[in-house]
Amino acid sequence: MTELCFDVAHLGHVEVYTDKFDESLDFFTRVYGLTVSGRDETSAYLRAWDEYEFHSLKLTKHDTPGMGHIGYRVSSPEALERRVAAIEASDYKKHGWVEGDLGHGRAYRFEDPFGHVFELYWDTHRFVPGPGEEPALKNNASKFHAQGVCPRRIDHVNLLGEDASEFRKFVETCLGSRLSEYIQLDNGRLGGVWFTCNNKTYDLVCTEERGGGTGRLHHVTYATDQREDILRAADIFLNNGVHIETGPHKHAIQGSFFLYVWEPAGNRVELANAGARLLLAPDWEPVVWTEADRKKGQAWGLKTIETFHTHGTPPVPGKE
Repeated sequence: MTELCFDVAHLGHVEVYTDKFDESLDFFTRVYGLTVSGRDETSAYLRAWDEYEFHSLKLTKHDTPGMGHIGYRVSSPEALERRVAAIEASDYKKHGWVEGDLGHGRAYRFEDPFGHVFELYWDTHRFVPGPGEEPALKNNASKFHAQGVCPRRIDHVNLLGEDASEFRKFVETCLGSRLSEYIQLDNGRLGGVWFTCNNKTYDLVCTEERGGGTGRLHHVTYATDQREDILRAADIFLNNGVHIETGPHKHAIQGSFFLYVWEPAGNRVELANAGARLLLAPDWEPVVWTEADRKKGQAWGLKTIETFHTHGTPPVPGKE
């Protein structure tokens, strides 16, 4: 059992790079159903309809697709100090303090062993609904809208790493997050690790890099209220010429109902519905999946397709 530390509150946002900015922005707004809450010279800041923060996705112009950074909000100013002290005492690469952006105040940045950049912050800019965006219910962040797929909130991010066991050490050291499930390969290596910083089943994943890259993004996921939303999304993607990679189907690991697509720049994006599954046990023991378990496929027998193991962003020249 890995003890859960509550210094980190939740996944706040992911910065996604695109070399097809206008096409990607059209996908994430008109098709995927996020809304733009702000823009600067290089980025658009987007959010799902029931998120309290200014943004959960920062879409940034870049010469390749991929990921810029992952932002986590901490639980207090004191928690930020504790996490920064733990990071600075570690051997991991530190970027130090940055001033933040349209979505939040100053943040502390650092890297995992594979070059993925993380940041921790406390001061955030809450979304303030404008005219026509006010929710009918006071406990919603903004008015529900039915544009595109229309997910409710960001759910998790999955990274690719050359050694998942090293990523586990990084997360437990720097974030204090708890391991909820993992894949134990026959060769002794870990094939993938799933973490939670609260009572969600997971919000951060690292799976073994098999495509020859380094520091790559596997996918970003938003959550829907029900499975039927994902079935509806499949038709929306089909009608808009979006590449559906795999699904709709149900994962064995974590049990979520899923659908994976590639947005115009090639970044993999998932929709998922976990139902009511939460980790409430304070003494939760991580679930171990063997290589034999994984060869059975997903929950209902769908085999994992090859691109799911090899495709990531940025692409590796000559590999895809």
